[in-house]
Amino acid sequence: MSSTTTPSAARAIAETRAWVERAVIGLNLCPFAKAVQVKGQVRYVVCASAEPADLLAMLIDELHHLANCPAQETDTTLLIHPAVLGDFLDFNDFLAVVDDSLDDLGYSGILQVASFHPQFQFADTHAADMGNATNRSPYPTLHLLREASIDRAVAAFPDPEAIFEANIETLEALGADGWAALQAQCREDAKDS
Repeated sequence: MSSTTTPSAARAIAETRAWVERAVIGLNLCPFAKAVQVKGQVRYVVCASAEPADLLAMLIDELHHLANCPAQETDTTLLIHPAVLGDFLDFNDFLAVVDDSLDDLGYSGILQVASFHPQFQFADTHAADMGNATNRSPYPTLHLLREASIDRAVAAFPDPEAIFEANIETLEALGADGWAALQAQCREDAKDS
């Protein structure tokens, strides 16, 4: 996708699903993702607007939806927003608004929001560091999670701190060329959807 072309909602969802299948689950970047994906408990939604205010309104709607629906129906939500906050620094700044919204809505301690972005970069790293790929998605994405689900998953995993370290090793072994090939395959998978 060029930076001036916004994909259709169907395309953004298809490519994000392919990323979840190939990267998140396929590389075991999140050992908890497979169960909810297989059970169909991941909600994929797209904000087509280019306005941060519209994204915030949709985020609030999706937080309400997640808080008020059974986990068996929707355990987690991926809010994909390909047309807004394409610049990682703007996206990163928006996360403060996300945190404030969780507090204002009374969802702190109940829900949390993780962040994924094509240009994701952890503090004190270089853009090319493979560890950044743990949070690199096809499009800017806010991942809405239930705290109770996270607590259950972490309790079931013997050493949750080891996940990040294992992810770094996996991605470094894959390398930049392997990561680029995986991304290309996700785009190709989305064409078939």
